[in-house]
Amino acid sequence: MVNCRKILELHFEGISQRTISSSTGHSRNTVSDVVQRAKKLGVESLNDTMTNPWLEAFLFPEKQAMEKGYFPVDWEKVHKELQKKNVTLTLLHHEYATEARDGGKIPYAYRTFCENYGKYAKKYKLTMPIRRKPGEVMEVDWAGSTLQMIDRSTGEMIPAYVFIATLPYSQFSYVEAFLDMKSANWLTAHIHALEYFGGVPETLVPDNLKTGVTKAHREEPILNEAYREFADYYHTIIVPSRIRSPKDKASVEGTVGYISRQIIAPLRNYQCFHIGDLNQQIFERLEEINTVDFQKRPGSRKKVFEEEERSYLQPLPQTRYKLAEWKTAKVQLNYHNQVERMYYSVPYDYVRENVDVRLTTDLIEVYFKEVRIASHKRLKDEIGQFSTNIDHMPDNHRLYLEHNPDNNRKWAETIGPSMTKFVSYILEVNVEKKALNILSVLRNLSTKHTKTDMEKAVETLLEISSNPTVSVLKSVLERNKKRKQKQNTVISNTSDDYGFVRGAKYFGRDNK
Repeated sequence: MVNCRKILELHFEGISQRTISSSTGHSRNTVSDVVQRAKKLGVESLNDTMTNPWLEAFLFPEKQAMEKGYFPVDWEKVHKELQKKNVTLTLLHHEYATEARDGGKIPYAYRTFCENYGKYAKKYKLTMPIRRKPGEVMEVDWAGSTLQMIDRSTGEMIPAYVFIATLPYSQFSYVEAFLDMKSANWLTAHIHALEYFGGVPETLVPDNLKTGVTKAHREEPILNEAYREFADYYHTIIVPSRIRSPKDKASVEGTVGYISRQIIAPLRNYQCFHIGDLNQQIFERLEEINTVDFQKRPGSRKKVFEEEERSYLQPLPQTRYKLAEWKTAKVQLNYHNQVERMYYSVPYDYVRENVDVRLTTDLIEVYFKEVRIASHKRLKDEIGQFSTNIDHMPDNHRLYLEHNPDNNRKWAETIGPSMTKFVSYILEVNVEKKALNILSVLRNLSTKHTKTDMEKAVETLLEISSNPTVSVLKSVLERNKKRKQKQNTVISNTSDDYGFVRGAKYFGRDNK
């Protein structure tokens, strides 16, 4: 039996392998093999639990299998393969068992295979890599600590909040400071992070912040509508971490502490007046963090990301996502809803209903039960402005709004030239409000007569009166109506066909 503990004790004391070989009685090849395997597996010191049998089983697991008659497993290969996308322990055990049987060896059962891998991963002090596959997850959070800026006008200190995004597989990170933690900056931070990484992961894991999660149900959290829309645009999935479960996003939690030590602490006394200046300092330190070599694994965050993870990210959309914010509002009795002290109309059928409002830089969209019912150009500058679509108004409101001089002139043109002349006369000799009242009576009168009768009556009115009025027009219409009725009566009396009377033809008088 190889005395692995003694070999490693002497090696850690700085004794040469030649001397260790003489002292333990093992060949130099055996000593070199033990030292190299310990170095490869990250054993840098010994403790009381690392007995000689433990070390031999850990450093040479294949010997244990061969002694028991089983086909040995290359656990390091299993560990690396398991990190690849869509690879599971079930698949790896199937491949292992097939290889064993082809070689005439006995394979481990699936349960034993999984148990032995668990022991291997535990000895490595590693998290099971199923949750850390390349390109699978991006964990995001706000750092607990803040930085400071100086207000030029008042000299007051303004807090700057630090956003952190991390890809757990490579630990490649993105950091940026913002003046608040509202929804717009939350989404902007995500967009900048995805563009920095040059791709989109399958899943986003945020904390249960109000900017991202409306209700943090354990089974199915309800996402903020703007955050959900963002995820749909980038074809990714949002899976909020469980409440009080930092291990759900352990990578970013660890990165927050590391960023706080490496970036926030050094910049705590940095004086600046602009957020761009502060972020420039952050980006310089972030580049150092991402390019410095790991202490316990080969390469750096950036190198691992470039070589192993970037290709697994989904491509970015061709155009950047347009920031949108969602609010809820209640439609008022004047069929308008108030958004940021501006008023936008919706169809009057939705009065007193609660609606969802989507706000972009230039547009306001109103939704009722996920159906868009109105859209308006976003109002800016002076507060209290109204944006009203005439089609949203009730008929009586629309008629009142359309009752103006121009529309009345257009209506008169549809009747005839005499009516056009009469309407123009009314508008000229009366103040606008009185003229509109007179025209309202005139238009109401037109609903009881045909256009031809109205035009003929107005023509007569203009001929007989130098000061034509609607009341005189009524008299003319009434006189024309009676004259027409009288003419119809005369025509009916001269007719030979009396309707219900049989007439002479029936009795055969004309046949005599």
